[in-house]
Amino acid sequence: MNLAERIIRSLLARAGIELNGSRPWDMQVHDPRTYAAIFRAGSLGLGEAYMNSWWDVGRLDEFFARLLAARLGWVVKLSPIAWVGYLRNIWINNASRERAFLIGEAHYDLGNDFFADMLDPSLTYTCGYWNGEAANLEQAQKAKLDLVCRKLKLRGGEKILDIGCGWGSFARHAAEHYGAEVTGLTVSKEQMELSKKLCQGLPINFVLQDYREHHGQYDHVVSIGMFEAVEYKNHKEYIRVVKRCLRPGGLFLLHTIGSRAGGMATDPWIKKYIFPVGIIPVRKQIERAARGELEILDWHEFEGSNYDRTLMSWHENFQRYWPQNKEKYGKLVNGQFERMWRYYLLSCAGAFRANHLALWQVVLSPESIPYAPVR
Repeated sequence: MNLAERIIRSLLARAGIELNGSRPWDMQVHDPRTYAAIFRAGSLGLGEAYMNSWWDVGRLDEFFARLLAARLGWVVKLSPIAWVGYLRNIWINNASRERAFLIGEAHYDLGNDFFADMLDPSLTYTCGYWNGEAANLEQAQKAKLDLVCRKLKLRGGEKILDIGCGWGSFARHAAEHYGAEVTGLTVSKEQMELSKKLCQGLPINFVLQDYREHHGQYDHVVSIGMFEAVEYKNHKEYIRVVKRCLRPGGLFLLHTIGSRAGGMATDPWIKKYIFPVGIIPVRKQIERAARGELEILDWHEFEGSNYDRTLMSWHENFQRYWPQNKEKYGKLVNGQFERMWRYYLLSCAGAFRANHLALWQVVLSPESIPYAPVR
């Protein structure tokens, strides 16, 4: 047993994980290059070794839940590559105007059919609200969309700007159930094309545009699952764009994943293979960006189980439909596409299960006004 293996074995033991043990969350190492990969590249090496089939685990979600609950996430970040990423985030604006459409091209333009198979029928690619009444993913997403509308106190005829509208699930819900008129911004051509078809006949307008370029006046603004791609250098500008677009007395609802760990570095594996743009915000960054611009009226933190269950449902759908998607996607990423997406979905589920990540809905306004929180 070499030194690297001995150190990793000892660290994993602190999380109740054994190397080549018999439990579903125990790490099965098939190739000794795994240890060097982790020491050389941290979490990037861990993820790439999994993609290479150098190691396996029966329950990836539980493996990461235990790893992160034991606060061992820092172990796989102590690498030269992780520090390069940290310094890069300090000096370079990865979400500049010039790179605004990169995330759409790299991730959301993967294929509408692929996402339709993985997501619920409304094509909502954000956390569901499993509020005790939702029995499945579709119901959880409807509950979340309705919660947003109720928090905005929506009334018929009000105009809403949806920044990062995805496939238009919120726009459809707000228009069909509350009589709202919605303008949706997206940086994905694939999303734009399908959204227009799904919302035909409704008072909804979709625009392929970076949020910084948009001008208009709206009763309310929503941003559901897009703020993570803004990056902290742009938070103040983002908030000012929202303020510019809000009418007096209007409400802004920000729905975003939040980091409990702090810091400014995005996980190197996630950045390379899943989301090339973005940093998970911490609470103080949002508060600092809002200061002097918008008043925070309500801060609602979802229980981690909400995103855990959502991600596990997406993974279940992904696996169910993989046989029919294999021909189209199976050769992508050097034939590692399936293992890459499995790793992404289940590692994130584990992160929420361990309360390593948070999910927030924040209601803000240009002025301090009476506001009764909605849950």
